[in-house]
Amino acid sequence: MSFQDKLQALIEAEGIPVQLEVPPDTSLGDYALPCFPLAKAMKKAPNQIAEDLAKKFTADFLEDVQATGPYVNFFIKKDAFAKATLKEIQDKGSEYGSQAKKNDNVMIEYSQPNTHKAFHVGHLRGTSLGESLARILRFAGYTVVQANYSGDTGAHIAKWLWYYTNNKETPPKENIEQWIANIYVKAVQALADDPDKQAEVDVMLAKLDAKEPGALFDTYTTTRQLSIDAFKRIYKELDAHFDEWFFESAMDEHAKTISNELATRKIAKEDDGAIIMDLEDVNLGIWVLLRKDGTPLYSAKDLALAEDKFKKYNVDRSIYVVGAAQSMHFKQLFETLERMEFEQTDKCFHLSFTEVRLPEGKMSSRTGQNILYSDMHAQVADYATEEIQKRHEDWTPEQIATVVHHVTIAALKYDMLAINPNKTITFDPKNATAFEGETGPYLLYTYARASSILRKATPEIVDGSTLTHEKELALLRALAAFPAAVDRATREYMPSYVAHCAMSIAKTFNSFYHECPVLQEERKDRVALVQAAVIVLGKALTLLGIKAPEEM
Repeated sequence: MSFQDKLQALIEAEGIPVQLEVPPDTSLGDYALPCFPLAKAMKKAPNQIAEDLAKKFTADFLEDVQATGPYVNFFIKKDAFAKATLKEIQDKGSEYGSQAKKNDNVMIEYSQPNTHKAFHVGHLRGTSLGESLARILRFAGYTVVQANYSGDTGAHIAKWLWYYTNNKETPPKENIEQWIANIYVKAVQALADDPDKQAEVDVMLAKLDAKEPGALFDTYTTTRQLSIDAFKRIYKELDAHFDEWFFESAMDEHAKTISNELATRKIAKEDDGAIIMDLEDVNLGIWVLLRKDGTPLYSAKDLALAEDKFKKYNVDRSIYVVGAAQSMHFKQLFETLERMEFEQTDKCFHLSFTEVRLPEGKMSSRTGQNILYSDMHAQVADYATEEIQKRHEDWTPEQIATVVHHVTIAALKYDMLAINPNKTITFDPKNATAFEGETGPYLLYTYARASSILRKATPEIVDGSTLTHEKELALLRALAAFPAAVDRATREYMPSYVAHCAMSIAKTFNSFYHECPVLQEERKDRVALVQAAVIVLGKALTLLGIKAPEEM
């Protein structure tokens, strides 16, 4: 049992339902107990609570317990801390930080690109978040189902097909996703120039909604598959995986059935031929389920999808990783599920994330200013290639290409994950590929540096109590913080905690590396510490969905 677990047990024995934290500064101790959550129940100021509690905790592994403002800070005996931390990592290996098996099955729905549209950097953020969260929750003991839900029907496809059938553009052999995106942008611009053509689009939309056989539907089917194939190529590049892939078009009949049932039960109502949810009483407006012609909207289809997730796929919890622009939609969805008396409504959670911008400003798929993932990837890869070639003039093109791929994905994903999902990202491709600073390539460089030491020295099981240097202890503290980072990321659905922990490990390792000779002094305990750093940093990168080469 780790010291954190032992301390948590002491705290819980006092009837205190608060999780320990790792202080940002080692002068504040190895672990800290925040007393803010106790103020209301104990009817005391947090500072006073901290002073009272600090007197209660004693254990043979504690060097000191201090009340600092609203926190109780715990200082572990250095030799005991070093010995126990290193031993736990050596014993558990890549399972260090994992948690016991849990009963809940969790479905994480993420990415959700629309066919016949661009896969842009906003999709990159959602895909990175969902993939990382799935890995973290699985590491924390949950059974996880990774799901995608694509919009493959609706007005945007009718616009795309209208332009395509009138201009007969031949799909290229490469960069198909860029071609698909450009068709949509051209369609929007052409309709803006000649609004009367919208009538032709409306006719196409009606035929598509009716699934009317013929040349139009055949073209739709072919180009839909082109989009899906393009997405799969991107997912392979991003190392993103899906167990289930839902499509909006498959939800039509179920969505109609639910909507009509809601109207029959007087939960929904008819309004000028349409079926709506009147949510005005809770300030959520009017939510239209079926149009006048009986065709279902996205709203009704999400009700159908929710039922499928919990009943057909037997999940206990559903996490929707979707942009913040859809926040109102999910409030309306969850309120409607509640009124339907859907038992698992409280098991649905919208993990929202805000937009990605470039230094020059906001992006928009309607105007064509949205940056495609493929363009962003190419730009980042160019910077990465320049850096790798400069460092390794003797490498073959194949070696360079392999490392450039890893550096590019690390640069893209780290920036998507290190920032709280509720904060807007301003992505600078050049800064993201830097080998110094808080970047994905810096993490890979650190991992490769540590791995190079292990190629020259064989790690052994040693007693870590000899690791007493300030930099050794700092690295051990960073490694010891990993389980708590995983736990917090699991509880709050925030991969950023793992990203920050990985960066802390990288920084403290490099500081240790510069001040504590390993091979020159033949320190077996330091070799073991390097191995521990490789194990934990490697696992953190895996949880972030980043593959690390052993040489850079």
